[in-house]
Amino acid sequence: MEVALHPLRLKQLLHLAALSKFDTLGKRRPPSVFRCSSSSSAGAIVVSGGRNRRPSSSPTSTSDREAVREIRIKKVQELRSKGLDAYAYQWERTHTANQLQEIYRDLGNGEELTGEANHVSIAGRIVARRAFGKLAFLTLRDDSGTIQLYCEKERLLDQFDHLKTLVDIGDILGARGSIKRTEKGELSVCVASFSILTKSLLPLPDKYHGLTDIDKRYRQRYVDMIANPEVADIFRKRAKIISEIRKTVESVGFVEVETPVLQGAAGGAEARPFITYHNSLGQDLYLRIATELHLKRMLVGGFDKVYEIGRIFRNEGLSTRHNPEFTTIEMYEAYTDYESMMNMAEDIITRCALAVNGKLTLDYQGVEICLERPWRRETMHNLVKEATGIDFNTFGDDLTTAKEVAWQTLKDGGHNQNKSSIESCPSVGHMLNEVFELVVEPQLLQPTFVLDYPVEVSPLAKPHRRDAGLTERFELFVCGREMANAFSELTDPLDQRERLEEQVRQHKKKKKNAAALVSDAQQEESKKVDDDAYDVTVDEDFLTALEYGMPPASGMGIGIDRLVMLLTNSASIRDVIAFPVLKTSQL
Repeated sequence: MEVALHPLRLKQLLHLAALSKFDTLGKRRPPSVFRCSSSSSAGAIVVSGGRNRRPSSSPTSTSDREAVREIRIKKVQELRSKGLDAYAYQWERTHTANQLQEIYRDLGNGEELTGEANHVSIAGRIVARRAFGKLAFLTLRDDSGTIQLYCEKERLLDQFDHLKTLVDIGDILGARGSIKRTEKGELSVCVASFSILTKSLLPLPDKYHGLTDIDKRYRQRYVDMIANPEVADIFRKRAKIISEIRKTVESVGFVEVETPVLQGAAGGAEARPFITYHNSLGQDLYLRIATELHLKRMLVGGFDKVYEIGRIFRNEGLSTRHNPEFTTIEMYEAYTDYESMMNMAEDIITRCALAVNGKLTLDYQGVEICLERPWRRETMHNLVKEATGIDFNTFGDDLTTAKEVAWQTLKDGGHNQNKSSIESCPSVGHMLNEVFELVVEPQLLQPTFVLDYPVEVSPLAKPHRRDAGLTERFELFVCGREMANAFSELTDPLDQRERLEEQVRQHKKKKKNAAALVSDAQQEESKKVDDDAYDVTVDEDFLTALEYGMPPASGMGIGIDRLVMLLTNSASIRDVIAFPVLKTSQL
């Protein structure tokens, strides 16, 4: 099949070819050497004039991309004209690339095994290629790794011409042959026959520059994983982490259950929900913002240990730590308190670390983290006093004095921009939590359990058995971010109703105050905000369940995405979610 090249492109190719006289073996180079690149109109085959020579122009322009696509479509047609299917139904494999590398790791350089027992069949994507006259080398990558395909014209006969003219970088091939190790030490399959299993129509990113556009990497994760194999490794580690979590909790008797994603009331946390409409029921439904309340219903129903790994949906902001849909594990155990959940958190995270990294010391974005047990346990009051010198126990209910002292301390510490957040605190408990989040939280790099939160910010936690105004709640922090949240669960239905109703009142007050701050000139924008506003409601059915009686229990939620970030040294939550939420691209 003839391929027409643009005159300027042809001139560039001939110029590049003239620059090189010798190949990597020290022999005079044949007229053309085929290298991995997506810039060639001939289907990712480039005449390269030097081992480290970089292309002089971008290979990803729309015109180049479309030109390559048209040429490859013609190759599909040519394959079909020869009675060959460019999109196969199946291929019988005997080994993966990694299995071959392991089985034949002791094969000496220059050795070939031609016995029937050493005939193998392999399949994967072609990610690189070189050709030297009657010899061609292809790099095949499958799920496990890479291996070289050693292709000789005298073995392949007419198929060798098909390989040179019809096979492109990005194609998925099946190959059969014997095993050899080249003189240079590269384990190879000496190809006796091959078949194109899937013809790739679009060029892969340039091998020198890769796929570096961050937005495109997230939008086209499939290309990202092809171009950057280490990305796929992150998702393999993610799967291993989730598997290890399941094994850990099930080894001590927890039962996995499933709770509804669509709910009549968004409860278990205070967050803006996604709202949808059910046509048959004729009512709004909410995508869950937590699994907590339904899992507690399972305890009421008689289960002692339950957990759920699932997606949570919150219609809130995007950041390197936040995605509108994220994955958590929530677990609840009857007849225990929050102390037992601290032990469980240590057990889960250390076992996950050992499963994916084989050690308990790791580097996260330049900070060395030690996960050796036991982890530090300290109260919120003591941590705030340690960092700021403020003892919130001395204020009692004197909110005015607490605000004055807190603001002066923050101002002296360089937190001048946070006055509004201090002024808006409705209680001393809220003030304590605010100062903790502003000053202490970013400093908690090593694993730290922060204990005994104010009751005002913990509506589902049991009152502290010794300290009035506090709850038996902890959060686990690593690298300045929350990793887990746990309570001794509130089981008193009357207390629970009072707290949930107070939460509703505070939310309505906050909405009212926010609306009052909007000027007349912002009325139109205010209307838009009001349209998006959400209400916090009391889940009456959950309160009914509590009135039937829930046993004493502890509960915990762990953010799996953040755990994967930590254990894979990933800077952004989008790096550990295969297909993160993005604004729709304007084509």
